[in-house]
Amino acid sequence: MNKLACSVVLALLIIIHTSHAQEQVKNIEYLTLQDIIRLAKNQSTWALRAEVVKENRYWQYRVFKSNYNPQLRLSGELPNFQRTFQQVRQPSGDYQVRFINNNNSSLNLSLSQSIGLTGGEIFLDSELRRFDDFTNDRIEYNTNPLFIGFRQPLFSFNPLLWDKKIEPLRYEESKREYVEDMENISKEATRRFFDLMLAQVDIEIAAKNLANNDTIFKIAQGRYNLGNIAENELLQLELNLMNSRQSVAQANLDLETSSLRLKSYIGYTGSQAISLILPESIPEFAVNDMVALRQALANRSEAISFRREVLEAERDVAQAKGNAGLDANLFGSFGLTNRADDFESIYANPSDQQQVRIGFEIPIVDWGRTKSRVKTAEANKKLAEFAVQQNRVQFEEEILTQVRLFNMLRNQIEITQKSSEIGQKSYDISKNRFLIGKISITDLNDALEKKDQARRRYIQSLDEFWTAYYEMRRLTLYDFAENEVLYKGE
Repeated sequence: MNKLACSVVLALLIIIHTSHAQEQVKNIEYLTLQDIIRLAKNQSTWALRAEVVKENRYWQYRVFKSNYNPQLRLSGELPNFQRTFQQVRQPSGDYQVRFINNNNSSLNLSLSQSIGLTGGEIFLDSELRRFDDFTNDRIEYNTNPLFIGFRQPLFSFNPLLWDKKIEPLRYEESKREYVEDMENISKEATRRFFDLMLAQVDIEIAAKNLANNDTIFKIAQGRYNLGNIAENELLQLELNLMNSRQSVAQANLDLETSSLRLKSYIGYTGSQAISLILPESIPEFAVNDMVALRQALANRSEAISFRREVLEAERDVAQAKGNAGLDANLFGSFGLTNRADDFESIYANPSDQQQVRIGFEIPIVDWGRTKSRVKTAEANKKLAEFAVQQNRVQFEEEILTQVRLFNMLRNQIEITQKSSEIGQKSYDISKNRFLIGKISITDLNDALEKKDQARRRYIQSLDEFWTAYYEMRRLTLYDFAENEVLYKGE
């Protein structure tokens, strides 16, 4: 009966322990580097910000496009009522104060079209006005049923022509900047991934070192009681044990901090703890510097901005020259007009009307102001060209440097991985030799430190490689692993 009771109790303890272990596993979410990057791109505040900026640039481009489309407008004053005393000019030229009690309403429908090539505008208008004189009980209608006209600046700067050259480049640049922003998010997510991964490795190292130092200290106590080791060696081992406990506490704190920073960045809303899976599988490809440079010049937003900045400088010169001399405007219209005392007669037998007007303004003496503005714009254009040349050189240098760094980091991973394996084996050998009294505590501590350093260097080399990988994608907008362009040109 006692054996049966013991068996039941043992079975219950096993069930409770298994259930507790399963519950702990359920409260942990295991994520890879790609999982973290996907979450960051989908739900982080930085990704949402990039989406909003992209949408903002799209609507700015739509505003630009609308400037070249027909515009239909309805305007008017309904009503425009006055009941007051007001000075009224008489036919003799004198003014008399008269009581005014009237309403002057108007309605205008206008269709206009800008001409991008010339900067002018053609329009088609229809206007109706009604005047109510409440003092004399009189109503009068006046209309321009239809008239067509144009407005054309002469010899002046044409902003529509330059916008047509610059704004499509600006919009194309913004679309590429969005892809670069996404790759920058991947890079930052990778950095925070490895911050947490290194914290996980640190706590793993600290826990193992604590277990090893605890075992070694207990064995050393027995050897000390037998007189096989000196007291100072025992004290050193006890100090190692205390330091190991402190390292575990610090590693736990670092783990919580790194986990919080990663969750905050990727917008993680789950209640589970995150456990990361180390990405030890490295993509098998090499990056050719000329291919990387060619892809960067074809895909990056900076390649577009080089052209845009030069065009903007040329536009400023054209604007300064356009405002330097004769400023003239040509206006002309032809249409129909009529007046009547009732609405039914207003559109019957209208008369035609024509209008042509040329207005101009010529600076006579401005004390060199106009010339100075032109020379300033020309100097700024030269500065813009020099800046673009310099930025292009720096652009190419950045690409070539990143390619060399990336290829070097790939080779470094193999070296640090091998060093980590050697460091672990060396420590295991040193621990066994210490237990049989072949080496001193100093040699054991040295092997422990080298083991931990080698393991951390391996994790750091993976961090540097994957960070450089996503930086390479951002700098070229090209995926060398899949041999495809990241910017699709939607």
